[in-house]
Amino acid sequence: MQKDHRPYYLKRLSHKFERWYAHHFLAPQCEYFGNNLVFMKPWGVEIYGPSVSIGDYTTLIATMDRRIRLTSWMANEKSGKINIGSHCLVCPGTRIQSATAIHVGNDCMMAQNIIITDADWHDIYDRSASIGNTEEVVIGNNVWIGDSAMICKGVHIGENAIIGAGSVVVKDIPANAIAAGNPATVLKYLDLEKPIRSRSQWMSDPKKLNEYFDTVERIMREKNSLFGWIRSILFPRKGD
Repeated sequence: MQKDHRPYYLKRLSHKFERWYAHHFLAPQCEYFGNNLVFMKPWGVEIYGPSVSIGDYTTLIATMDRRIRLTSWMANEKSGKINIGSHCLVCPGTRIQSATAIHVGNDCMMAQNIIITDADWHDIYDRSASIGNTEEVVIGNNVWIGDSAMICKGVHIGENAIIGAGSVVVKDIPANAIAAGNPATVLKYLDLEKPIRSRSQWMSDPKKLNEYFDTVERIMREKNSLFGWIRSILFPRKGD
């Protein structure tokens, strides 16, 4: 990964541009576009269909080679529906595709390259028929879905559950369970005597959190300069 040599003021300017881009190009495509959303590279987020909602304080991180795609599919005069709750984290490469309904609860974390789908997208016998079987997907609050996992049609995942990396979930996962594998099975349960802290608790004081991150940005970039940033682009060196 290339080091970011931009000085502090340019980084702040880029954040403002990202917010403007998200509100100008992405918000009109959403049924609900939450307050205080955070987008990193919002031009890598693609939203299709009429029924996509993103809850307040959710963070979406995209890259140009691993786009976030949220698609509510139109078929037989009906539309799929995607509802992402508040304080969620959506990482690069996430694909959520709905022909019926996909509900993601509050405080959920979705790692890179995951797929959530509520349909087969083709009939297993008539391959020319689109959509195929479809059934609602419900993901409870504070669920953590690991890298490259796949959540299939009809699945319900209980709150606080953890889905291991690379898992294929075809059956319901109960609350507080840790599940992994293909197909995913429950390996163990969380110790409920230990406190479980959610993203909304971590973000309970947004102003204080923003001030903290702003201070970190200033410290990390205090030696950066406009000349150094341009030099790193035109004449990159080892360590850049």
